[in-house]
Amino acid sequence: MKKKELNKMSHAEKIAQRDKLRKELLNLRVDQVMSHLDNPLALRTVKRDIARLNTLIHQEEIGIAKASK
Repeated sequence: MKKKELNKMSHAEKIAQRDKLRKELLNLRVDQVMSHLDNPLALRTVKRDIARLNTLIHQEEIGIAKASK
């Protein structure tokens, strides 16, 4: 996920996307334990996307960055 895409999202959309990615990460972890993952690097990319969203959400909440409407 690109930073430009994330900046265009509203605060609520960022939270919804983060929740969606958390569910995807959980599913990837379960698949990794239960069977073989087709793309093991997907875990890393999903974790990084979640971290990016967490950073932007936190910045908006404390007032460093403006939330787009």
